[in-house]
Amino acid sequence: MMIGTGTIANVLAIIVGGLIGLLARGGLKAHYQDGILKAVGLAVLFIGASGALAEMLTVEDGGLASAGIGDTLAMVLALALGALAGEFIDLDRRIEQLGAWLKSKADRGGDNQFIQGFVTASLTVCIGAMAIVGAIQDGLTGNAATLYTKAILDFMLVMIFASIYGKGAIFSALPVGVLQGAVTLFAGLLSPVFSQAVIANLSFLGNMLIFCVGVNLCFGNKFKVANLLPALVLGPVFQWAVGFLPL
Repeated sequence: MMIGTGTIANVLAIIVGGLIGLLARGGLKAHYQDGILKAVGLAVLFIGASGALAEMLTVEDGGLASAGIGDTLAMVLALALGALAGEFIDLDRRIEQLGAWLKSKADRGGDNQFIQGFVTASLTVCIGAMAIVGAIQDGLTGNAATLYTKAILDFMLVMIFASIYGKGAIFSALPVGVLQGAVTLFAGLLSPVFSQAVIANLSFLGNMLIFCVGVNLCFGNKFKVANLLPALVLGPVFQWAVGFLPL
């Protein structure tokens, strides 16, 4: 099977879902939109929490055991120093600037929720474990089953985001196409780096960030999630480093 079909399907699903969502925009009163947004936020919360807990907990002797102290230390360091790096670079503002630039090119109607829709949808559909693992599988073996599943989930999420925030949510297809496409294209070169431990670490941290997106949807902007993205780079590094510690 030709590689890259998973990302193509994912991008198309986001666009189609977004266009369908636009048809419903304006047809719902504000309190309905707020209720739907909180319901989606609750779903995103549980998607992130379940993914993170699946990496944190293992079954041992018929009971649950938490991650070792080394894994916990790597997670704390990655999040703390990742947040420091993200705040220094101010990735949150830069992604908003990208959204503003896209708005200037694609929206002439003064859509005041364009940037929020772009940022929220992009962070939701780009940083999950399925994006990385699925893109690697697609690139190495041509098996795009994981990305096809992700495409269905993203279709529904972006459809709802577009119905609330407008066309900005549809433009989340751009970072999905670029990031997943790059991982798929270079999967062969990256496969020695993406060991099982690295993928597990990315899955763990990525799902924690998705949980933060859910918190923002439910309770307002409590986290600058984009400023935590460097943790996804630092996490595998610290995971490798703590392996040499006598813990």
